[in-house]
Formats: sequence, structure tokens, C-alpha cells
Amino acid sequence: MNDPAHDPVSAWRRLADDAVLLDGFHTVKHAVRFQARIPVAVTSDRKAALELADQLAPDVRDALEALLTEVPEGTLKALLPRPHPTAVAALAVRPSRAANLDRLARTPRGTPVVVLDNPRNLGNAGAVIRLAAGFGATGVVTTGTLDPWHPTVVRGGAGLHFATAVERLTVDELPPGPVFALDPEGEDIRGLKLPDDAVLAFGSERTGLSAELRARADHLVSLPMRPQVSSYNLATSVAMTLFHWSATGGTVA
Repeated sequence: MNDPAHDPVSAWRRLADDAVLLDGFHTVKHAVRFQARIPVAVTSDRKAALELADQLAPDVRDALEALLTEVPEGTLKALLPRPHPTAVAALAVRPSRAANLDRLARTPRGTPVVVLDNPRNLGNAGAVIRLAAGFGATGVVTTGTLDPWHPTVVRGGAGLHFATAVERLTVDELPPGPVFALDPEGEDIRGLKLPDDAVLAFGSERTGLSAELRARADHLVSLPMRPQVSSYNLATSVAMTLFHWSATGGTVA
């Protein structure tokens, strides 16, 4: 049960600058499911949130009941100027960077690492993290300036940052393993078997692979595409590549 002495608003304001924002029921649900540490969770309609849990996530219903504190709708809007329609939000402790780096570097590795080389779109990055978690990938690494823990990315990833290792690294810091970089001039992926320890690298939405990442690649790989079609969406490319890995012998964790 919630401690009556606990002031969720004060706790929220104290923790907000350093915590991971979980915006919406599904984001909170996944964070709970994958053992995120959540010091404060609020809703403007606790009854409705728990009914949603009964319908969609009975496995975490008890945990949500213990976590969620009801606050007035105006208070929720003061904490979050644009609350999610489910009126549920929480703050979580970001996983240890050292632990994530250890997970990414550990060998032998049973599932690939996805690398987004200088991505630009926050929503695309979130969608990729959600895909990677669904396929049981070891982690998602971004290079460049985009923060993979930005609230918009976490929302796009539906809280599944806590189901895989998500970090920002330089190309020189990429995890071990053969680098298969997606490129229109590469070998058709349909003729390849991607190893479980592969590092699967995808260029930015605008400019493709950086020269640095291209030089680091062990293999250039292309996805089948009709002539005169320019490209696939980034998340679609990742989904196709992870599906190919799983369909040719990879085991989804």
C-alpha cells in the first residue's frame, strides 16, 4: 500500500531532473514488468488505471496497485503539461551504465546488438528499441548526438528500454562482434545467415552510414527493394533485419 506520509508531488519534483520519465500506462507497465526501479508513480484516475491493468496486464496489476498514487487532474497537468490519455505517469531510475556496458561487451553473445548510426528522429529510435526488445536483442546502441533515453524515445519504446541494454557510444566503442552494416550497395541479405553475435548497424534517416561506421563494417548488407523506391523507414529496416536473423537460425530470447 502507499505510505500516507509519502508526498508524490514533492518526490516527483525532487527526482524529475535525473529520472527516466515513464509517460502512459503501457510505458509504466513494461518498466514494471522488466524490473525498473520506480520511486514514484501517479495517476489522476487510480480506479481506471487498475481496471486497465486487469484487462491488459494482470501480471503487474498488484505491483501497479502498490505503486500508483492518485493526484488531482490539475496536479498531473502541472507535473506533465501534456499527460498521456491513460493519465498514468512515473519516474524510474535509469539502469547502471556500467551494467549495460558489461552486458553489451559480454561474449559469447546469443543475440545481436543493434546500432543506430547518428539517428535523427526520436520516435524512430523509440520504435527500434521496442523492436529490439521484442526480438530479445542484447541491446541498442546509438552514435551521435541523439539521447536514446530522451522522454520521447522512452515513450516511443513503450518503456522497453528496461528490457534491453540501451546506451550511446562512439563508433570506436562499439561492442565486439562482426559488424553487418545496412547499405544499398551491400550483399543481398537473403543470401546471408547473420550470426548471433552480429552487430547490426543502420545509418541515419537522412544520410545513411557515416564514413566512420562504414570503415568499421566487416560486411555491407542490403535489403530487397523495388527499383526507384528510395528507402525504408529506419524501424522497418531494423525489423526486416532482425526477422531475417531469427528466421535463419537465431533464437528470440
